[in-house]
Amino acid sequence: MASPSTVPIHSPPQLHSFQAKVVRISGLLATASALLFVRTWRPDLLYIWVLCIILLSLIIKMYLSANPPIYLVDFSCLKPPGHCRVPFAAFLENAAAFNVFQKDSIDFMSKVLHSSGTSEETYLPPPLHYIPPKTGHDDSISEVHMLLLPIIEDLLSKTKISPRDIGILIVNCSGFCPTPSLTSIIVNKFHLRSDIKTYNVSGMGCSAGTLAVDMAQHLLKVHRNTNALILSSEILSTGWYSGDLKPMLLLNCLFRMGSAAILLSNKPSAQHSAKYKLRQTLRSHFASNDDAYHIVFREEDAKGITGVMLNRESLKVAEHVIRTHVTAVSASILPLSEKLRHVFSLAMRKYLGKTWSVYVPNFKAVVQHYCLPTSGKMVIKEIGKGLKLGEAEMEAALMTFRRFGNQSASALWYELAYVEGKERVKQGDRVWQLGMGSGTKCNSVIWECIRPIKDQAQYGPWAGCIDKYPVSAD
Repeated sequence: MASPSTVPIHSPPQLHSFQAKVVRISGLLATASALLFVRTWRPDLLYIWVLCIILLSLIIKMYLSANPPIYLVDFSCLKPPGHCRVPFAAFLENAAAFNVFQKDSIDFMSKVLHSSGTSEETYLPPPLHYIPPKTGHDDSISEVHMLLLPIIEDLLSKTKISPRDIGILIVNCSGFCPTPSLTSIIVNKFHLRSDIKTYNVSGMGCSAGTLAVDMAQHLLKVHRNTNALILSSEILSTGWYSGDLKPMLLLNCLFRMGSAAILLSNKPSAQHSAKYKLRQTLRSHFASNDDAYHIVFREEDAKGITGVMLNRESLKVAEHVIRTHVTAVSASILPLSEKLRHVFSLAMRKYLGKTWSVYVPNFKAVVQHYCLPTSGKMVIKEIGKGLKLGEAEMEAALMTFRRFGNQSASALWYELAYVEGKERVKQGDRVWQLGMGSGTKCNSVIWECIRPIKDQAQYGPWAGCIDKYPVSAD
């Protein structure tokens, strides 16, 4: 690998090679036609020549302006090391030893842990295993290295691409924004290209993973023949709350280690190796509504201790946000018959009142697999109920939350790894990733599987344990 002093400067991405050939051939044809017209000087050929040039120009313009297909080549999720596991008893014993929590706070966290739907196999980063926890800058940087570097190496190994082939880098992490930036850390460690387009996404919460895909999609429309690397994670050592405000203590109990690396590409060659093709993205932002804006809020408590507050009305607000967003999604993916039934039920409810129930469209007619927000067992089930999903469709979200806890933006990729590990994704199937995060924002990404996906159970975060699931989520 080249040293920083010898890294060559790359020119901006050029037109796709086939497009360049089309342009050259078109130029030659136009030149030949002009010469033929001059030599023969037949006025009757003038109109034919002009018409051919106009038609050829329109065809070239339409081809060059068409958006290239975007492929999900592959992705990798971190399986945290065993020494980071936090059984409930160990978590509560350490919390009591910190000498910062009152007894009723310890009792509250115990109740949350045992009723949340998570298991005793979730993970916290090493800085939070110390007594007291280590939440300094250097500890957070060490956590970045632990979470991001292994999954990048794994993804590069699986896809067999060089770091120099990455043209776009997006890193999303809500609560940790160091200097140099997270993208700079990655560029430095892997000696990425000097002309790489880098973006740091912060403050987006659990919605950042799907938001980053939408962002990459728009960038890949502009930068042709390019690979985009997305990294989704959360640095927990900076988000630890050491006060006694119960709505802030929830994050100590539910949020756990996780990270994902995703490789997208618009290169035509990617269609032969990629797993999925991007069909659609949709973003909805509800921050103009005060209740939605305050659903998740980072602030100080009365003692000046910083934490993340979860609003008591969060479930009610989340229900409204998801319903509004899903209505927008349904307009573009559902068949006409489902749309008409839904619209008719809305009209009847308007004129006949609440005695007429609103028809919930059957999304299972067009989407086979669902990756839902892992904000908690109750939230998952409420979202599933709202989408008229059964236990089978909610299984990936419930089992991911049970096995790994809430991993913020990366959780949706652990869910996709789960259904792949179960060998349930067939060629032609569609996958819906639904993310919801602070702000409040709701984002959707819909993928279509373009090749058979087999033998994934032995790789990734579910290796060695996929056969144990599903288990009862009650």
